[in-house]
Amino acid sequence: MRPAVRRPLLALGVLAAAAALGPLAAPGDPLAVGDVLGARLLPPFATDPAGHWHPLGTDRFGRDLLARTLLAGRLSLLVGVLGSALSGAIGTAAGAWAGWRGGLPDAAVRGLADVLLAVPRVVLLLVVAALWGPGVGTTVAVLGLTGWMGVARLVRAEVLGVRERDYVGAARALGASPARLLWRHAVPNALGAATVATTLGVGNAILLESGLSFLGLGVQPPAPSWGNLIAGGRDLIVTAPWVSLVPGLLLVATVLACTRLGDALEGREGDARGGAD
Repeated sequence: MRPAVRRPLLALGVLAAAAALGPLAAPGDPLAVGDVLGARLLPPFATDPAGHWHPLGTDRFGRDLLARTLLAGRLSLLVGVLGSALSGAIGTAAGAWAGWRGGLPDAAVRGLADVLLAVPRVVLLLVVAALWGPGVGTTVAVLGLTGWMGVARLVRAEVLGVRERDYVGAARALGASPARLLWRHAVPNALGAATVATTLGVGNAILLESGLSFLGLGVQPPAPSWGNLIAGGRDLIVTAPWVSLVPGLLLVATVLACTRLGDALEGREGDARGGAD
């Protein structure tokens, strides 16, 4: 594995492990209201009256900010990965079907993708989330239904090229059905581009989920996500900036790692194509 792929993958692995195990070592329940009077808005590296050390401080309710940020990371990562995976699956299926069938199905998929791409995704997210009501399931569905267009265009282009290859014509001459030709020969050769696009979409999905939660249309309290943690500390940015800065910095680091991983996979995919040619 190349260092360009290994480094962001390792960073994401460490983050996922910390999000999974970190809250278990918290001094108290990250969701329960703590000692509001004695432990409220303690700065980083402070100790509360009960003797618990808080390396990243506490929030307005005396809860450990490190534990809450890591717990929020579970939900933000889950929503981002599921939303991007859903959009990748929809885009792969739609693009493969359009590229293989051509004609009216191809025109319909391309037309729908062009219309949705012409509307800012944030506007679509806000409208659909407002109509369906906020929540984890709604956020994942909205991310999936508004992010498939780019993947569909990539997969369609790959399938159009694969459809004319000699081995597809040979399989057709041997009596392979169109469905078998599509799913056994065309789609596997298009999965590389779809995987890269989906990986790049994870960081974008996490960022969009955080934006929805920040606006109150995503994950709802008391379930913590990076977006609603940042929103919860926006009125304390002068007196207790760590309440918003800690989840904000972790969000930036995660999105950057996802983007770097997608860029590295894209370069690897390009090298593989160049070697094949």
